[in-house]
Amino acid sequence: MEKMALIYITCKDEEEAVKISKHLLDKRLIACSNIHKIRSMYHWEGNIADENEYVVIAKTLEKNYDEIKKEVKKIHSYKIPCILKIDAEANKSYDEWVKREVR
Repeated sequence: MEKMALIYITCKDEEEAVKISKHLLDKRLIACSNIHKIRSMYHWEGNIADENEYVVIAKTLEKNYDEIKKEVKKIHSYKIPCILKIDAEANKSYDEWVKREVR
């Protein structure tokens, strides 16, 4: 049984989040993405960064995670992009839709 996953990707701005979402949709690696404005705080190069970013939450199948990581790294502007996989379960009709939309 194919398991569903959410892929969480932080981006420098909305333009990059849209670019990554469209790229993954065009390759049929994800069925859908949500883009949210966020505030991120983290350690970076000896300081605490406090930045506005955008996050992509992409719905896909777990089996696509490795290819999604590869594709995102190709076009992401960050030296160390955040690409997290979160295991997910969905209602039956949504799960079936995702399986139809991704390869």
